[in-house]
Parts: sequence; C-alpha cells; structure tokens
Amino acid sequence: MWFYIIGGLSFLASLLIRGWLNTAYRKWGAVPNARGLSGEVASRAILRANGLEQVGVQAVRGKLSDHYDPRSKSVRLSESNYANASVAALAVAAHETGHALQDAQGYGFMRLRSALVPLANLSSQVGPYAFIYGLMGGSTLILQVGALLFAGAVLFHLVTLPVEFDASRRALRQIERLGLVSEAEHDGAKRVLFAAGMTYVAAAATSFAYLIYMLAWSRRAARR
Repeated sequence: MWFYIIGGLSFLASLLIRGWLNTAYRKWGAVPNARGLSGEVASRAILRANGLEQVGVQAVRGKLSDHYDPRSKSVRLSESNYANASVAALAVAAHETGHALQDAQGYGFMRLRSALVPLANLSSQVGPYAFIYGLMGGSTLILQVGALLFAGAVLFHLVTLPVEFDASRRALRQIERLGLVSEAEHDGAKRVLFAAGMTYVAAAATSFAYLIYMLAWSRRAARR
C-alpha cells in the first residue's frame, strides 16, 4: 500500500513542478530579450568569453531536450531554444553552457556524476524489479539486493543536484557579466532556471522516498 501511496504522491508532485516549469518557460518564452540574442548566439558568446570557442553548439529535436554532451564537448539546444531570441531560450542556453564551463574547469561533482552514469542506469533498471520480485516471492535477500541496487540511482540523483544548481549559478553570472539581458529580463531568466532546478529536486526526493520504503520493508522482512 505504501509503495503506491509514495508513487502517487511523487507522481503528483512531479506533475505540479513540471507544470510550474512549463508555465515559467511559456511566459518568458514569449518575451523577446532586449538584445535579440538567440540561444545559439548567447551560448557562443559565453563560450567565447571563457576561451571555449572549440565547444560546439548544435540544435537537437524535442521540447526542452537541451543538454551538454561532455563526450563530444557540445552544447545541444532544442530547436526552439537554439533559434529563438526569448528570455527563456537565453536562460536555458546559458545553463547548458554552464555545464561546458564546469567540464572545462574539472568541476568535481560533474566528474562524479559522469562516473556514476553506468551504475545509475543499472540501478534504476534492475533495482525496483528485483525489489518487487523479492516482495512477491518472499525473499528477504532479493529485497535487500533490490534496495541496495536502487541506492545507486538515489546517489546519482543527489549528485545531480549540485551539478545543476551550480550550472544555473554560472549561467546567471555569465548573463550578468556579459550584459546579455536587462534587469527585468534577468528576473525572468532566474525564474526559469529555478523552476527547472526544482524538477531535479523532485526527482531526487522521489527516489529517496522509494529507497526509504525499500529499506524499511527489507528490515521488516529480515525480522520475520
């Protein structure tokens, strides 16, 4: 029962936060930035100012599919953010470029997150299924293995938080230093970045809640 309650509450929280992000993005996505800078141009301006002209800036399909690829050293922006000159597009582009700055400076949490990717993929795919199998089969050992595996996914979510919030802080500093937006637009960019950051907080909180449930159930099963 508690498994479904946690799942339902987490799903509801995720929907609310995602709605908040979409609202902020939609509002400031309709506001052109005063300098008429597209996401691509803003990203290249930040890279150039930090001596990272070798980092690529590319358009990719999908809505809010923006990300930085450390393997190819490329900032990849969704087509709308790549081409549009809105406050939201500039903010998102600056955030992803912030990851490029982290990579260039060897930011510790970013390196740790990259190292945890294989573990996180395995943990998120195998852990929950192992736990449910152990629950259904009455196997305490498999319950504990499932919980232990899922802990890897939780660790990845927790490490992701400082990476994402630091990228947003770097983005705001670059925006201010280079004068990419006006004072009023700066507030809009900050709102978009904060809303986006909260989606990672929700994901981390959800995974942590599931882990606590798994550990509690495993401990209860071991006492039988």
